[in-house]
Amino acid sequence: MAVFNRVESSRKVQDAIHSEVVRAGDGWMKVLKPGQVLRIVDLEGNQAADTLFYDAENPEDHYSAVATIAGQSNIYLSTGSVLRAESGKALLRIVADTCGRHDTVGGSCSAQSNTVRYSHDKLSMHNCRDTFMLQLAGQDGAYTKRDLAPNINFFMNVPVSADGGLKFDDGVSAPGCYVEMESLGSSMVLISNCPQLNNPCNAYNPTPIQVLIWEK
Repeated sequence: MAVFNRVESSRKVQDAIHSEVVRAGDGWMKVLKPGQVLRIVDLEGNQAADTLFYDAENPEDHYSAVATIAGQSNIYLSTGSVLRAESGKALLRIVADTCGRHDTVGGSCSAQSNTVRYSHDKLSMHNCRDTFMLQLAGQDGAYTKRDLAPNINFFMNVPVSADGGLKFDDGVSAPGCYVEMESLGSSMVLISNCPQLNNPCNAYNPTPIQVLIWEK
């Protein structure tokens, strides 16, 4: 199941129509037009970028881990992976990736999962579910908590054991690694730059990411 399909992009940073740094713990939400390309950059290495996608014209049709995994017969994502919605519609395609493998089964951290995985005194810690909800709340009622779904964890290393268990392990990314996706329609992107302090995926040190957009 390991995937290391590393492919560099020919796109130049100076040609991007949008560039923004998202601090650790912050969120980002934006519509991609058909054909636009999104790059997410792991600026300092091993920083999990929890990400969801939606059909912007039909917000109820969100990214589906099940449909995506079934479509490619692999639980990890890399160059060539097609990210599919609940309906089976192809939302985006990964067109470049210098990390080589991204998690699509580990889900996002929440107040509840932090207490279960770590300890009850972690309940008040900021988490990705809170960030997702804050971003959705800014969309004039177009999205609610019902629109949250199992997400992609770009740059996160979650090996699956022989008995089907998950392990949140040291990251496989490095400073400057990126993943690049072409939007196959009108797609809403929702990112939580993970604030997690309790597992080694980000060396217990959340760091910024960069997002860039190019026209096709």
